[in-house]
Amino acid sequence: MLRHEPQPGRLLAGIALVTAAVLYTGDAVSAWTAPWWALFPLVCGGLWLAAAVGLFGHLWRRRRRRRTEGGVNGC
Repeated sequence: MLRHEPQPGRLLAGIALVTAAVLYTGDAVSAWTAPWWALFPLVCGGLWLAAAVGLFGHLWRRRRRRRTEGGVNGC
């Protein structure tokens, strides 16, 4: 079975967007009241955090890949 590389940035983006969807679905069915402006900090903050984590993960994978391609003695 082929393994995929983990991408935690995409996971965080999905969590932020699903949280926003649940928040406004609850507001639509009158389960609770959500202010109209709550979507912007939640989505924007979640996407910025996901971008930062995604960039860090990309750099970490690139560094790890470069280290393993160096050969046996690490050159």
